Amino acid sequence: PKYMRYGIDHNLQGISFLQAINTLPYSPKTETLLKAKQYALLGYSNGHSGEIGKYWPSIKICLRNKYKIKDASMWFDYLYLLERYHKDLRNAHYVCPKNLKKAHDLYVAKKKRDDEKERRERDMQRLLELKEVAQKYIEEKSKFFDLKLSDGKIIVVPLKNIEEFKQEGDIMHHCVFTNEYFKKKDSLILSARIGKKHIETVEVNLKTLQVVQSRGVCNKNTEYHNRIIGLVKQNIGLIRKKVAS
Repeated sequence: PKYMRYGIDHNLQGISFLQAINTLPYSPKTETLLKAKQYALLGYSNGHSGEIGKYWPSIKICLRNKYKIKDASMWFDYLYLLERYHKDLRNAHYVCPKNLKKAHDLYVAKKKRDDEKERRERDMQRLLELKEVAQKYIEEKSKFFDLKLSDGKIIVVPLKNIEEFKQEGDIMHHCVFTNEYFKKKDSLILSARIGKKHIETVEVNLKTLQVVQSRGVCNKNTEYHNRIIGLVKQNIGLIRKKVAS
């Protein structure tokens, strides 16, 4: 039979030999990949035919340059990155890298840097947009700003501006900033610390004067959890006076 001259009698990285043969009458691309011994691409085509079709011009560049793709998943990921950076996907310089992993990793690193830059820019833009909200927060909560609760080791102080909310959220890896707790009129957000180290973030309901929650890094309780809550409860009278003032 015609297919026997390809010399293939094993599983083709995700698509069996029999499956490949059965698709030959219906898929010229499958036959082309099989003839070119592009077994990684052939295996990847099972379930990713859309990508094979979309990037077929790039695949043909590889075939013409006798460039063997050994890791199809990484190669397609690399193509997505090239596309993001508007590189010519019909240029062998790009689509046939001498070291695929090295080329792939360079673009992954570039994307990470760009994503981080974009994230910082979005955060800065958001801070600017929140300027009005920030002013309102200061107007509503400034009477609490001189609070400083302490048991000799732990100190608990209010967050005084939106920048401090962002810092608290970044350090503690929780949502006090992203979920905009500074917009909660009836909540007082406190930061429990030992020296310069942030330990837990505390929310007090200003209507009920109850501790709603106290969260450490990644919302986990710390060994000081009960001690922090106890310290705040012992000083609820001070908070009550501030509410009434």
